[in-house]
Amino acid sequence: MTAQNEPAEKRPDHESPAADGTPANGADEQQDLLSALRAELEAAQAKAAEHYDQLLRIRADAENIRRRAQEDVSKAHKFGIESFAESLVPVKDSLEAALAQQDQTAQLLREGVEATLKQLVSAFERNRLMEIAPAAGDKFDPHQHQAISSVPSDQPANTVVQTLQKGYLIVDRVLRPALVVVSAGQQA
Repeated sequence: MTAQNEPAEKRPDHESPAADGTPANGADEQQDLLSALRAELEAAQAKAAEHYDQLLRIRADAENIRRRAQEDVSKAHKFGIESFAESLVPVKDSLEAALAQQDQTAQLLREGVEATLKQLVSAFERNRLMEIAPAAGDKFDPHQHQAISSVPSDQPANTVVQTLQKGYLIVDRVLRPALVVVSAGQQA
């Protein structure tokens, strides 16, 4: 049996029927429940709106960070060699000055070239451009050396016999490997 079908005396007081057949206190309880649910809904909607606003701000911040990072990378590509170029300008000036001199002796020309070479070496050092110049007998390093040929030699196999052209590193990255002749070992 349901509460509607129970005799009135068995129903709890809060369920005694009103004139329209609904419980007397039920209408007030429903209104209170409805008001509470509306309040919860409004609070949830306000919180959702706040979170949506935060999401939009975070997206805008992320987009700004991405755009600034792209600009920084672009500037780094454009101006990355600026420091190196500034170091090379005096070297070019020295070479032009040497060529502009009409009456030079071989000795003066040599001194000028040596001074210019020192400027160039200094520019390389400031910009962390280092030589790869293996000496005879150094172990062959395929990461920094390029073997042009292999020759029989008194040296152990896989060692440098001769450096044909220096290589260069920028920090830890090979710009150009050193060209070398490598020992094939002793021939029997």
